[in-house]
Amino acid sequence: MIDPRDQQIAELNALVGQLRARIEELEARLAQNSSNSNQPPSSDTPAERLARSKPKGSGRPRGGQKGHKGHRRKLIPPEQVTRSKDLYPKHCGRCGRLLAPVEDPEPIIHQVVELPEIQPDVSEYRRHRRTCSCGHVTCAKLPVGVPPGMCGPRLMALIGLLTGAYHLSRRQGTQLLSDVLGVRISLGALSQCEERVSEAVAPAVEEARSYVLEQPFKHVDATGWPLGNSLRSLWTIATSMVTVFCITVSSNKETVRQMLGQLHGILVSDRAPQFGFWVMKQRQICWAHLLRKFVSFAQRSGPAGEVGERLLFFTELIFTAWHRVRDGTMSRAQFRRTMTVLRTAVEARLEEAVRLKIHGMSGSCANILLHREALWTFVEREDIEPTNNHAEQQLRAFVLWRNKSFGSQSERGCLFAQRIMSVVHTLRKQDRHVFSFLVGACKASIGAGPTPSLLPLKG
Repeated sequence: MIDPRDQQIAELNALVGQLRARIEELEARLAQNSSNSNQPPSSDTPAERLARSKPKGSGRPRGGQKGHKGHRRKLIPPEQVTRSKDLYPKHCGRCGRLLAPVEDPEPIIHQVVELPEIQPDVSEYRRHRRTCSCGHVTCAKLPVGVPPGMCGPRLMALIGLLTGAYHLSRRQGTQLLSDVLGVRISLGALSQCEERVSEAVAPAVEEARSYVLEQPFKHVDATGWPLGNSLRSLWTIATSMVTVFCITVSSNKETVRQMLGQLHGILVSDRAPQFGFWVMKQRQICWAHLLRKFVSFAQRSGPAGEVGERLLFFTELIFTAWHRVRDGTMSRAQFRRTMTVLRTAVEARLEEAVRLKIHGMSGSCANILLHREALWTFVEREDIEPTNNHAEQQLRAFVLWRNKSFGSQSERGCLFAQRIMSVVHTLRKQDRHVFSFLVGACKASIGAGPTPSLLPLKG
């Protein structure tokens, strides 16, 4: 017969074990930040941000160092100078003797940039009506190239730039237009103008989307985007020269499949299950995500921490070798030999973690091993990077906009956001003028010119 006290002790011991496991899980959650999980940097506490940004300390004073080559503002080319004036000294600075106005072959150039007084250019069209003998009243149509609203192409482009690229609120946009340009426009009219800009750039953005999907490799990542009281998914599909954004209703596998289209090229991403339809041999899993995961393992105690430290050590060696082959201090052949050794070591540690059956670690390591074919694509392909940092960087500006604006309030707002940001990010990659592109797109939308393209310029 079992002593009731022994049974009670056994139950209490089991309860203590459960509570300890629960405490470890909660402590691990509390310890999560952007350095050891997929949480964004904006979720870190002020103390964590300060610790991350605090310099290690070199002992040198702040500011430019002795011997540092200074940077000076470049002079505006002579053909862009509006007016120039020669200045000659009249008297000697030491003895006061009168000096003749002799030209200096290398005068000191001082340039002053000023804004001209801006007056809105207003065109008025008087549309006369005539009554036919049949009784029908006919009104004259606007000429081709005249927009239906109050904003011309340049003003439309500027509004798109202010709210879509510089992320001013609509109220701030209307205030700036009034204060600087003397243009008075209502919030409703400005919103309608955003819609026209969105429609104007839509053909170019769709062309860019088709271009990106056909490229030999692409970086893909996602974050949340509020639409009113609901949450949408904001995706970026980026190459070295073109970036497009998509805001989708959901982020499930079928949505991602439709967004990415046919399987073509190498997909650089994290291990999200939505990408499971992509052939594993045509993927590259982000090692920056893995690094953060291994950091979280290493911060645990016991066997989990030991395995995590070894995985972290090997991952640091991987990045060291990658940086060396990228800057030319290691040959590609030597890099492949080094990575063969590191691959064996990493996969052995992952398999060890799976055998240990540690809660919160073994399952993650088993999932990583399921992607083992996609872990090492960057070793054989010189055009592939081991991280998805490029996509994360493209999303960063959108995340900052989201934090300021709290997302969109309508489907029309979502379309404007994804299209204008696709335009801005792509043009800046190509070092092209955003405002000029928007002006061209707005002119094309009213039949006053050809539709511009976001594709990289040839030559």
